[in-house]
Amino acid sequence: MSLVFYSQVDNADDWRAALHAADPALAFHAWPDCGPFEDVEAVLAWKAPPGFYRRFPNLKLIINLGAGVDNIVRDTTLPAGTPITRISDPEMGRMMGQFLLTCVMRHFREFGTFERARAERRWAYVHPRETRECTVGMMGLGQLGAVAAAEFVRQGFRVLGWSRSPKVLPGVETFAGMDALPAFLAQSEICVMLLPLTAETENLMTAERFAQLPRGAKFVSAGRGRTVDEHALVAALRSGHLSEATLDVFREEPLPAAHPLWDLPQVLITPHLASVAIPRTAAAQIVANLQRVRRGERPAHEVEPARGY
Repeated sequence: MSLVFYSQVDNADDWRAALHAADPALAFHAWPDCGPFEDVEAVLAWKAPPGFYRRFPNLKLIINLGAGVDNIVRDTTLPAGTPITRISDPEMGRMMGQFLLTCVMRHFREFGTFERARAERRWAYVHPRETRECTVGMMGLGQLGAVAAAEFVRQGFRVLGWSRSPKVLPGVETFAGMDALPAFLAQSEICVMLLPLTAETENLMTAERFAQLPRGAKFVSAGRGRTVDEHALVAALRSGHLSEATLDVFREEPLPAAHPLWDLPQVLITPHLASVAIPRTAAAQIVANLQRVRRGERPAHEVEPARGY
């Protein structure tokens, strides 16, 4: 099978080596060196431009190089009927859990306060609390969110979870549906946003929803940038209703130099790296899906475009 790789951030040579180790017969091509378009049967891509996939008339499988698939499902030129899959790798869950636990602990232990005090050469003592005194609200309880919530539980936090449909997770008090969102937000001292981008979640965090968080709450965003109204986020931070934020995803990436978020000292900005696909561990899943498609079967971890994930 002939596969084309497209990404402006991932290393094509790493993916070529991992995929060839899993299937030496796979014809791997890094865009734009892909040969005749009609020979391409699969695409492994991250944020390919609109219209990219329609170049390939015999495309049998689109593989998203990560968990968030909004860039693909929003492409109105997708070939009809071509299955789309996302990478579902336990290592990605572990990486996301590590990142979010780091963010939550940084906010909980007031490292932002100490960083700002250091810039002023000021000694700022904040008495530590027990984790059980702090409530962490996890928005999004899919594969990655569930791993992160389990990490928070393990550390002893009181953990709330909110999702579109009901979920049951050990040690997590769960909320489901839009009607339950205000009660969830009102209790979330540290609110972690990890929702996929869908018609329901776009601009979900508005000024009204930020106001429903406790005054002084901290906000972590590592899902999709378009789930957050950034103007409302900036206003909530400037007013002090939100005391701090850690932001890994944005509506426009890279975040423009003129964006007001850069000017807020209580905001930590990271460049969309909370969790990435790892060639060594993801290659076997990709090859297995290619083999399924070759046999005429449906691939695993298939995306439902109408649902958005």
